[in-house]
Amino acid sequence: MKPTLILASASPRRQQLLAEAGYAFEVDPSDVAEPEPGAGTSPWQYAADLAWRKAMVVARRRQAGLILAADTVCAVGSQILNKPLDQADAQRMIRLQEGHDTDVVTGLCLYRAGRDEWIGTVERSVVRFRPLSDAERTDYLRSNRWAGKSGGYGVQDNDPFVSVVRGSFSNVVGLPMERLALLLRIYPEITV
Repeated sequence: MKPTLILASASPRRQQLLAEAGYAFEVDPSDVAEPEPGAGTSPWQYAADLAWRKAMVVARRRQAGLILAADTVCAVGSQILNKPLDQADAQRMIRLQEGHDTDVVTGLCLYRAGRDEWIGTVERSVVRFRPLSDAERTDYLRSNRWAGKSGGYGVQDNDPFVSVVRGSFSNVVGLPMERLALLLRIYPEITV
């Protein structure tokens, strides 16, 4: 029997990336809380730990299948930017990133249910965030396009103030497809 690829996320962006790449998969969101990181927490460790926890939670309730989990955060220096809590938090995040390069870090975990085997990695991309005028910032914040997006923006939405300057575009969207394809080589039974 061919193993099933199970996405441990309700993210429509991750689902779209997988579908566009031709993967057959099921969706089983982990519903793991994404707590605010403590001071001094590494963005790489934070994203990797959350991806592993999400994959492990779904793997524990499944008998079989290959669980795919990811967690994406933005970081300005060592400051981690999760999803904004509200419009004021989105404004804080946008202002922190304006005129700076921002790291986009995705922890990726593949966990084989029923065997307690897993592998993981972290992918980094860099985006450049241009300064906004007060009117642009206000319009963007009122649009609510920031909701549910790490760092308060979505490069896939063609937001004109952010561009990928280094690394994977799909990583910035939330799932590094190039890295995922490399990891899936370990599991030849999962094919496109």
